[in-house]
Amino acid sequence: MTGERALPYLLLAPSLLFLALLFLWPLAEAFLVAFSGPGGQWSLVNFREMAEDLNFADAVRNTLLLVAVVVPIQLALALGLGVLLGSLDRGRDGFLYIWTIPLGISDLAAGILWLAMLSERGYLNSLLAALGLVEGPVLWLSYETPLALFLAVVVAEVWRATAIVLVILVAGMQLIPKEYYEAAEVFGAGAFQRFRRITLPLLKPSIQTALILRTILAFEVFAVVVVLGGRDLPVLAGEAFAWQYDYRNAGVASAYAVLILTVSLAATWLYLRLLRVREESLA
Repeated sequence: MTGERALPYLLLAPSLLFLALLFLWPLAEAFLVAFSGPGGQWSLVNFREMAEDLNFADAVRNTLLLVAVVVPIQLALALGLGVLLGSLDRGRDGFLYIWTIPLGISDLAAGILWLAMLSERGYLNSLLAALGLVEGPVLWLSYETPLALFLAVVVAEVWRATAIVLVILVAGMQLIPKEYYEAAEVFGAGAFQRFRRITLPLLKPSIQTALILRTILAFEVFAVVVVLGGRDLPVLAGEAFAWQYDYRNAGVASAYAVLILTVSLAATWLYLRLLRVREESLA
């Protein structure tokens, strides 16, 4: 009996050890470095230096704007695509496979792909020139065109990461009993009413999971921004990288990492509060 009770813990031990070595230990080290002064004592000097960084305010603003713009667009697109998939009688798996292809592309590769389209001599400028809409190459990805650069990152992120939200929502939609929709149709409910009264309420746990995951990843956006804009579009993860590898200051880099973790935890807590799911509603 004792062995049977210990078996679940033994099965969980490798994953717990993996998390401890590759997540908890580096996390603790990051906190220690972030809150350590030049002499090794507890200090907030790294956070003060971070706040005085010329790019700090821009990095915070750009990161929050990206999260506020990208995540709602991805959720709306994933909901629409999920409902569309649910209405298909044939070819559903094929469409889902095609729409989730970006999941197999790394952040860096996605950034390079969009750079090839939006650079000074990229495909977009070549197409516009061929159509006679522009006389010469247009700088879309420059500090002189901050709005175009921001929109380019938004488009690249939406294209790259909407698929993960779609997969989560489609999985949740598969768990909704079809009898609910059939009963609603009998009582004369239209497509929009079925979506609002049945799909959205019962999909709330999946929406909560998707929002938490995508928001955390959006706060950590880095490779796409670096490829398309470099330091012309500062973000929190980019500044952490710069302070670690360009300025060789692990303290301020760790302070940026702690800040990213803090805002991610705050966003997670907010989603858990706003999208709270009652147990009786799932029964």
